[in-house]
Amino acid sequence: MWEVGAGSTSVPQWIAEQTDDYVLATDIDTTWLNREGAEFEVKTHDIGSGTRPLPGRQFDLVHARLVLVHVPERAEALATMIDALKPGGWILLEEADPGLQPLVCPDECGDAQVLANKLKSAFRSLMADRGVDLSFGRKLPRLLRSAGLTEVGADSFFPMSGSACNELERATIEQIRERLVAADLATDGEIGQHLANIASGALDLATSPMVSAWARKPE
Repeated sequence: MWEVGAGSTSVPQWIAEQTDDYVLATDIDTTWLNREGAEFEVKTHDIGSGTRPLPGRQFDLVHARLVLVHVPERAEALATMIDALKPGGWILLEEADPGLQPLVCPDECGDAQVLANKLKSAFRSLMADRGVDLSFGRKLPRLLRSAGLTEVGADSFFPMSGSACNELERATIEQIRERLVAADLATDGEIGQHLANIASGALDLATSPMVSAWARKPE
């Protein structure tokens, strides 16, 4: 199994615990992957480079989560993953699609919700300026089918409200706070107010829909 753009140990370690087969985890930055006692191999690899991390090896499963949307060379990256599949092997891709549901507060019932949606729109502007394809998730089934794969399927997960959604929004806004202000997309006061609104627990916050798509390489 090949975990592409793993980031941390959570997914490859879980996979390794479910199987006796070889598990490889790759990323451009492997800082959070190199852990003593890990039951998988770690390699530094740029999926956008068009090269395999292990020439000649093929995998039963290739998985990537929130990776391709950030890679400018998306077509090359997808081709590399498919090429690394064994005949009969499966690929599973998970990508967000903010365009499918653009509001962080779908129930825009007051000033706090309007402010939240304003900041979400500003965040999407920053992402688009960096080359992120905000509608990439919905394209996955077509791309897999066009690559000649079979048994293509997909679904979408769209959580709304709760502590996990609140924490994700808080962490995201704090991470991009300076960039929003520098780009004149929001004031520091607006951001502070939004963070206070999140902390109050009064907002029903949503995440962008996560599209999962899978397919099989023909025998």
